[in-house]
Amino acid sequence: MRRLHPAAGQAPNVDRDGLGALYGVDRPDGPGRPWLGLCMVASLDGSTSLAGRSGALGNDNDRAVLSALRRAADVILVGAGTVAVEGYRPPRKDGQRIAVVTSRLRLDLDSELFRSGAGLLVLPADGPETPPGIDAIRAGTGVVDLRAALVALAALIGGARFVQAEGGPQLNGALLEAGCVDEINLTIAPLLTGGPDGRIVAGASESARRFEPAHVLADDDGYLFTRWVRRR
Repeated sequence: MRRLHPAAGQAPNVDRDGLGALYGVDRPDGPGRPWLGLCMVASLDGSTSLAGRSGALGNDNDRAVLSALRRAADVILVGAGTVAVEGYRPPRKDGQRIAVVTSRLRLDLDSELFRSGAGLLVLPADGPETPPGIDAIRAGTGVVDLRAALVALAALIGGARFVQAEGGPQLNGALLEAGCVDEINLTIAPLLTGGPDGRIVAGASESARRFEPAHVLADDDGYLFTRWVRRR
């Protein structure tokens, strides 16, 4: 991959080891909670999936970026619908947890993700009862209070400083609405897909939240790999 920004004084090419350094940077604490980054892929016309799956938009380099980010993250935060569609399995990183946000508990709790002990649930306080043996965090009434849930995640998983959110768009929108998005790692696929899918964020109120580019990479397939950090 080629580094497009920042260019001055930087090596122009980035290999897989370089990706680990770029995405494994030391992140500050969020305001009273772990630092949170969104990781998404989108087409040129803003679609977040192709044939129902986000992975169909990516390529090998996109998967390498995702792997680098997952190695850097302490916790993966993801919506129940995304877990079902993308077929989440236990993480490769030892000790990493995957926190699944759900209000109705429409999940296969007998899947390998939960049987392994890596999966945990994030629910509202008045949400459905959970079976024994599966860790659960409860925050909010009716819907999950995501800011409180992130604080609880840090308490449950000692030393958790970087939480990576992997969608879907409704979860991203709720995190944005709660003021919990500190960075965005967005792969832009050189594709026009059409179809019904919407943007990487859905459901948040209209407001301008300013982010600044930390880096931009490009590969020979025309993909752009961008990292944006919220302006404080």
